[in-house]
Amino acid sequence: MTDIPRRALTRTAKLAALPLGMAGRATLGLGKRLGGAPAEAVAREVQQRTAEQLFTVLGQLKGGAMKFGQALSIFEAAFPEELAKPYRAALTKLQEAAPPLPVAQVHGVLAEELGPDWRTKFREFDDAPAAAASIGQVHRAVWSSGRPVAVKIQYPGAGPALMADLNQLARMARLFNVVQPGLDIKPLVAELKARVAEELDYKLEAKATRVFAKEFRDDPDIAVPRVLAGTERVLVTDWIEGTPLSEIIASGSPEQRNLAGERMALLHFSAPARTKMLHADPHPGNFRLLPDGRLGVLDFGAVARLPQGLPEPVGRLARQAIAGDAKAVLAGLRDEGFVKADAEIDADDLLAYVRPMLDPLAVEEFQFSRAWLRKEATRLGDPRSPAYQLGRQLNLPPSYLLIHRVTLGSIGVLCQLEAKAHYRAVVEQWQPGFVEKHVEENVEE
Repeated sequence: MTDIPRRALTRTAKLAALPLGMAGRATLGLGKRLGGAPAEAVAREVQQRTAEQLFTVLGQLKGGAMKFGQALSIFEAAFPEELAKPYRAALTKLQEAAPPLPVAQVHGVLAEELGPDWRTKFREFDDAPAAAASIGQVHRAVWSSGRPVAVKIQYPGAGPALMADLNQLARMARLFNVVQPGLDIKPLVAELKARVAEELDYKLEAKATRVFAKEFRDDPDIAVPRVLAGTERVLVTDWIEGTPLSEIIASGSPEQRNLAGERMALLHFSAPARTKMLHADPHPGNFRLLPDGRLGVLDFGAVARLPQGLPEPVGRLARQAIAGDAKAVLAGLRDEGFVKADAEIDADDLLAYVRPMLDPLAVEEFQFSRAWLRKEATRLGDPRSPAYQLGRQLNLPPSYLLIHRVTLGSIGVLCQLEAKAHYRAVVEQWQPGFVEKHVEENVEE
């Protein structure tokens, strides 16, 4: 493979192979069951092969197909356990793995972006990628100053591939019901498409990284790499050594899990106040737990720009919901556009819909878990449940779309970690509106 397959027919054919393959395996499974094979064993085999094909196709195509797979992998914690195991390993691979770009093309991109003398900028350069992801791969190197660096190189053809894949996946949304029945894929694909242009320009990523690095310099909890060089398709930053979150999810100690979860929550809520940006790609491949306990953050290609920080109504409405003020919650959600002006919704029913989601903030210490997330996913996604029926009447304002997606993704990672920490304290410190402000009146004596 010389670069990302760019021809629409080639990419469409590969993506179309997914539902055809799934249908074929389902037919084969039916035949085996009719032949006397145990249903449970047949189901496991079908799911395993489906997961393997999903990883292979999305990984080989890179581009938007793989980026979608990475986004989907965040939510595997919500899968029913009988489906989760075969998909978990395959989807998690997408967080940091993909077939690498040939060495000659790596050198070609470096020459185009850094100049024909690009080798003089490095003391050492490892041609084998340390990680390969959706639109680029990362190489380990040593900068001319002797500083260990990460060199992020964009795949040739990444832009057209991203758009072609996401358009195709939007048309194939029903396919992914085999992974998570009831999962609404189209809004996720639409939101990913909106971020494509920014993520393809590494100059923008370099600018965002510099802002985060300046604000979190010498921070005791969060580590952000320094930018040494940035062009449209090549980004050179400090190398951050640490344990990938994917390894901690798979085999980390409770202490590592809890620490990583607390640091992730701190990044999510504090960054908008400190940088006016929200890190918007919370999959485990973008984080490392450093030996000194800091959370290393590696990728700022996707950020939400929030000039006013996190919206104050989010904190205020969460506080009112925890306090049980149903009328205030209904009025506030209506004001923000979550409830349409002409929608007739009972305030108590709405509170019953919202309140369980806020359990992590209702107590001083909370343990996220796959079981908790599956319970919530079932409550909200079961067409027979009152919550599902009420949810269909609600709206997601465009201004909240990215914040909503990032929050769900972060919760998914916390549940993968099974992390326990004092999340309420983090929110009290950084989320505007969560702590009620009391205005003292001056009384003349």
